[in-house]
Amino acid sequence: MVTLNKIIHERVRLRILTYLATSDKEAVSFGELQEKLSLTSGNLSIQLKKLQEANYAEIHKTFKDNKPYTTATLTLKGSQALTVYVEEMEELISALKK
Repeated sequence: MVTLNKIIHERVRLRILTYLATSDKEAVSFGELQEKLSLTSGNLSIQLKKLQEANYAEIHKTFKDNKPYTTATLTLKGSQALTVYVEEMEELISALKK
């Protein structure tokens, strides 16, 4: 039986990880994540913090034009966990099709 990663399985966190994994940028800005995923700043902050606590994402805070600028990157552990999650989902879907 497949045991899905509860951190990744949450819809918003899955969307964030997927966006980070498929981005052509090394680091994605908080604003871009918020806009592209249609998330409130509070929800995005909370979910990024949970991903950071799991070591699936890194959050970098700097200043750009004297304004706070936050970016997020996918860690190696996050990339590996996402790959395992996708493989488990494919196994689950395959089992349902039988």
